[in-house]
Amino acid sequence: MLQTRQDALGARFESQRRAFEKEPFPSLDVRKDRLRRLLALTEQHEAEICSAIDADFSGRSAHETRLAELFVVGAGIRHALAHLRGWMRERRVATSLPFLPGRNRLLPQPVGVVGIVSPWNYPFQLAIAPATAALAAGNRVLIKPSELTPKFSELLEHLVGEHFAPDEMSVVVGDAEVGKAFVSIPFDHLLFTGSTAVGRQVAMAAAANLTPVTLELGGKSPAIFDASCDLDAAVSSVAYSKLLNAGQTCIAPDYLLVPQGQSEMIATKFAAAVARLYPSLRNNPDYTAIVSERHHQRLSDMVAEARESGAEVIEINPAGERLGDTDRKMLPTLVRNASEDLRLMREEIFGPVLPIIEYAKVDDAIEHVNRAERPLALYWFGRDSGNRQRVMQETIAGGVTVNDCMLHLVQERQPFGGVGASGMGAYHGEWGFRTFSKEKPIFLQSKLSAGALLRPPYGKTFERLFRLLKLIT
Repeated sequence: MLQTRQDALGARFESQRRAFEKEPFPSLDVRKDRLRRLLALTEQHEAEICSAIDADFSGRSAHETRLAELFVVGAGIRHALAHLRGWMRERRVATSLPFLPGRNRLLPQPVGVVGIVSPWNYPFQLAIAPATAALAAGNRVLIKPSELTPKFSELLEHLVGEHFAPDEMSVVVGDAEVGKAFVSIPFDHLLFTGSTAVGRQVAMAAAANLTPVTLELGGKSPAIFDASCDLDAAVSSVAYSKLLNAGQTCIAPDYLLVPQGQSEMIATKFAAAVARLYPSLRNNPDYTAIVSERHHQRLSDMVAEARESGAEVIEINPAGERLGDTDRKMLPTLVRNASEDLRLMREEIFGPVLPIIEYAKVDDAIEHVNRAERPLALYWFGRDSGNRQRVMQETIAGGVTVNDCMLHLVQERQPFGGVGASGMGAYHGEWGFRTFSKEKPIFLQSKLSAGALLRPPYGKTFERLFRLLKLIT
């Protein structure tokens, strides 16, 4: 059975490769037509997409799906449609004096067949946003969605089949073994979104084919409260961002760094902010469930370990409900005084659990961030421009939002991507177009070139010209 699926996967890839060879540089009109069909897929099937994702999660806020997935994807497609002509244009590049009157040009051309491996936490956005960039760049696209969201994956396969020919864009559904076969295909570019551990395996599989990879991973993204910050506004922002999708967001704040002596007060403010956002949890359609029993148990084990170690665990339960028996929902949880050897402090949490750590001075906050792997996101709250500049310059992160959370993700004019253990490469907007393009340098020689005078047989003319070259370069 597995061999049959691998053969079918290989045949689909070869079909796309042959189609690309017949049309290696799709016109602007062809690319815009594909993007418009992708936009139609996004806009015409909103209810079906929300319903499928809700079913996979056993409780996923439709409002969050519409905002964080459908709206974000639609905005990205419209941005690409508006700017694609300029992105595709052959660009002039300055020519060094010795090579004038020759001319330099840079031509962005499609790379071929792009593979996209998307995760379960934002299954629509993280499949279709990179597909937008790959199609805009003129490529063919194969998508492997997560097996943890089977209803959505089947729906995506159906919808893509409705709107695209299989040799334009196609979806491959299957388990982890299918995923392993997928990343072993000799794609012309492979984008993977998921955990750092799996990302390493994907990079090794791609390396066997010398396939370029873009890895969108995760890590422990800090939120830093400066002593100068507006605490109420900062807590409100972190509470919303941490509990969006029940914390199952790669750029969610993973832990909070606060000035010494403030953690108790901030915990109280956080609990109040949660109560405003979610007055109840169990039957509240705005509050999302944990995607699977395995992930729910992992989070529960982390919290239990912290409690047993002596850390202060604060479960926020505005309506006094019992959660987790059948609904896989989890109480928003704060953890104070957690030791650094706990799983909660070493692993990406990916759930509604937030450790709060105190620091004495800004140097300590910077040192704490830099001790760990480089995060996908960093958040800083405050009005002190000197401290802000220090944190911006002395820490390394994939992206930063100041005085709010997560908004750097939705800036189509900025690249989005990780660094180090949180990923490599970037996409969104023109950055995505460039990721899935080969920027081919072209030199156009002039009839008036004196280059022939530098060829053998060498002699006095060569020496004079060579001395001149050295003077003008």
